Amino acid sequence: MPSPGAAGEPGQPLDPSNSPDVPTSQGHSPEHDTAPSQGPGQDAGEEPPHAPQPARRHDGRYVAMLVSGALTIVLGIAAAVLPVPYVVESPGPTFNTLGTDHDKPVISITGHATYPAKGNLDLTTVYINGGPNGPVNIFEAFQAWLDGSKAVYPEELLYPKGVTKQQSEQESALAMTTSQENAVASALKEENIPYGQKLAVAGLSDGSASAGKLQTGDVFTSINGKAVTSLNVVQTALADGAGAPAAVVVDRNGKPVTVSITPGKGSNGKYILGVLLQYKFTFPFDVKISLDQVGGPSAGMMFALGIIDSITPGDLTGGKHVAGTGTISPDGTVGPIGGIAQKMRGARNGGATLFLAPAANCDEVVGHVPDGLQVVKVDTLADAKSAVERLASGQNVSRLPTCSNN
Repeated sequence: MPSPGAAGEPGQPLDPSNSPDVPTSQGHSPEHDTAPSQGPGQDAGEEPPHAPQPARRHDGRYVAMLVSGALTIVLGIAAAVLPVPYVVESPGPTFNTLGTDHDKPVISITGHATYPAKGNLDLTTVYINGGPNGPVNIFEAFQAWLDGSKAVYPEELLYPKGVTKQQSEQESALAMTTSQENAVASALKEENIPYGQKLAVAGLSDGSASAGKLQTGDVFTSINGKAVTSLNVVQTALADGAGAPAAVVVDRNGKPVTVSITPGKGSNGKYILGVLLQYKFTFPFDVKISLDQVGGPSAGMMFALGIIDSITPGDLTGGKHVAGTGTISPDGTVGPIGGIAQKMRGARNGGATLFLAPAANCDEVVGHVPDGLQVVKVDTLADAKSAVERLASGQNVSRLPTCSNN
């Protein structure tokens, strides 16, 4: 989450102004190349008063050394300032979802009873240097590669080619907003508190099968006669239809509109309508999440746990220090995130002893767990809540599922 972060200290370029002066030989005229003969009364061992030094012949190797040295300095400076196509991830700060940020509660709830909570439910972040967040040079990338707390990735693995910093920040902010709404929905679902949920069209992809048929803002009502209550309903209907035209009914500006759409196939082989979808919720009370300078979707699960702790009596953590990460869906499914090795380090640095990790990230967890931190793998919000409750009650948490023992 956060997003987007602070750069490391750059390597210091070589400075040609600090190079030692190079001695130069002075030429002599031919008549001074040999010493004059001894004059009368002069001791045999005495050097003539103005005896010239022998001339130093120019050496091609000497010139080559000078050129080579200058070239080395220039290349060193270039290496220090020219960017390389890599991204560096390093541990970022943690934020207690039960606490405050800049003197404001991270989670504020109005319209529903709330209860004081002790302990920590920390969300974790990663600093990202490189890509649209600002270039890194070869020295920074090499230094990060040698640092066990950091990770270095080719830029194209994390960012589409040509994406700007502004675009990256906008996408990160949107992902954060979506994760907060999903967190509220999943928390209410976990506590059996009803709320309204609709699926709306946020945009159309290039070459969309729905072009000219669906519009941004359309709210799905039904597909093939089945009421649309979640994305899963749409996906199941398209899979069952096996490519046949789908009868889609949407609410457009308060009026029902029926269209027939022949789905295409996505890169994963699944049938799709070629639309970007987003949930629209109607909650029975207001939940406000305030967190500056942090973006992305990976705090969703920890937000949901913080909301649950705030709206239910008692203390979910029992005063213990828990951290974690993971995206969250409205139905409570916990999804994978990036930078988990750095987030585990950040969690331990912040004082956490238990870390909740998405099961889908287990391959990146094994071998990277810091000393003193127990990592529990979770698939759902219910799994995460159960693990925290077990820790709070003083039960043995060593038997909880980890990435090493299933």
